[in-house]
Amino acid sequence: MLLSEKEKIVANLPYGDGFKFVDQLLELTDDHVIGIYRFRESEYFYKHHFTNKPVTPGVILQECMAQIGLACLGSYLLKDQPSKPQFVFTEAHVHFLNQVLPGTTVIVSAKKEYFRFNKLKVVVQMLDENEQKIAEGWMSGMILNQPHDSGDQPNQ
Repeated sequence: MLLSEKEKIVANLPYGDGFKFVDQLLELTDDHVIGIYRFRESEYFYKHHFTNKPVTPGVILQECMAQIGLACLGSYLLKDQPSKPQFVFTEAHVHFLNQVLPGTTVIVSAKKEYFRFNKLKVVVQMLDENEQKIAEGWMSGMILNQPHDSGDQPNQ
C-alpha cells in the first residue's frame, strides 16, 4: 500500500507512539497545515493529572500544536532535501481558553508566518470537534538537517 505524502510525514515524525499527538493531516501546503488528534481515554497522563476528573495538561496541548504546526509543516517544507530534519522547539506564546477532556478530538491549524534560516514561526489555533476554541497563539522552532543514516543527535 502506498502512503500519501501527508501519511508519510505523520509516519516519519521522530516521536514514539506514546508521544505522537498527530492522527491525520487534513490539509498541507507551503503556507499552512491542518491536522487532528483524538486524546484517548487511555493516555498515560490522565491517571495522574487531576486524578478524580482528568484533564489534558496544557503542555501536552502545546506539544500537539507544535507537532502539527511545526514538525509536520517543517517536514513538508523540507520534503525535497536529501537529509532527515530534526526539530528543536524554541518558543511559544499560547493562550489557553478551554480544557480538553479525555476522548476529545482536536483540530489544529497553523499558518506559516515565516520560514527563513531554518527557523519556522507559525500562528496556531486549536479547536475541539464542536469547533470550540481551545487555544491560540504562535510558536516557533528550528529545523536542523541531519543525514538520513546518522545516529547523531543535535547538540543540546
